[in-house]
Amino acid sequence: MKTTPLTALHESLGAKMTDFAGTRMPLQYEGGIGTEHLAVRERAGLFDVSHMAEFRIAGPEALPYLRYLLLNDAAKLKVGRAHYSMLPNDRGGLVDDVYLYHLAEDDWLLVANAANREAAAERLQNVATGFEDVEVRDVSDDWALLALQGPAAASLLDRLVDVDLTTVRKNDTLPASLADAPVRLARTGYTGEDGFEVFTRPADAVSVWTRLQEAGAEPCGLGARDTLRLEAGFPLYGHELDGEHDPRCTPFSWVVKDKPFAGQEGWPEHACGERLVPLRLAGRGIAREGYDVTDVNGTPVGHVTSGTISPLTRDAIAFAWVASDVSAVGSTLHVTIRGQGVEATVVDLPFYRPDARVS
Repeated sequence: MKTTPLTALHESLGAKMTDFAGTRMPLQYEGGIGTEHLAVRERAGLFDVSHMAEFRIAGPEALPYLRYLLLNDAAKLKVGRAHYSMLPNDRGGLVDDVYLYHLAEDDWLLVANAANREAAAERLQNVATGFEDVEVRDVSDDWALLALQGPAAASLLDRLVDVDLTTVRKNDTLPASLADAPVRLARTGYTGEDGFEVFTRPADAVSVWTRLQEAGAEPCGLGARDTLRLEAGFPLYGHELDGEHDPRCTPFSWVVKDKPFAGQEGWPEHACGERLVPLRLAGRGIAREGYDVTDVNGTPVGHVTSGTISPLTRDAIAFAWVASDVSAVGSTLHVTIRGQGVEATVVDLPFYRPDARVS
């Protein structure tokens, strides 16, 4: 099993460790998932996400390559900006969903999911063969990656770095120094809160983490990361998104821009027989992955992809792929939990908005 530069530190902090995509990662610390979740919603939480995969893409043809490789349009990104995107396959689904950062004129960084590192690398290299002047390198081992998330993240970080963060917008990325180490900051994240991801050299990861923790950030594990992203209405590859489902039939179809892309000829004509929908349950129980979803007459119409009890609102929430004719907001469905149909309603995303927080 792989480790990150912070594995020994997590163990010294009492983290419960787990195997995630072949890497030994902290699932939770002694306070538990609920405590960590609320720390991010109320203050600032700190995650080790060094297991993620990173690819450096450079050269005069980097932009046309990225425009063809990905579903979102890289031409929209000025230097110093980033956005969410998707890496399509040849049959109407995805290899992965990714984040793309424009570092310099002909220099880009693409971050993919840890479990898809090999698949993403193969796809990137295969598409690159159609371009003469682009270089694609897997630089995953060159980086450690920390995520500082929560309403206090910006003010906490601003005291520790050598740049002024007051003018840094969401999805900006810039170089900085933290704990006497060179880092790259990105005002991005996966929790629905404000926050920054901090790219650093593996050798500097412990000192950077320690400085952030000493400043007040609470260590958080993958358990809270999952409940936070679900509460914020974000998808997880392998659950909501995969190689078979059309992303145009999800709430994230805005990513798919009207332009040519690699594998487009293998995509079916756009027609959604089923759609990915967010559900809020009226009754007790957790809608777990794979649970059946039925209509009001008990007819099977789909299945749950992710579900949890929100540690913040205590609502039972879930994503599910269901038949299109029962996918409209306000539709009443049932999730089968322990043999019983629990009423659920199709709702709008996100399940929770930080701007709706009551002070």
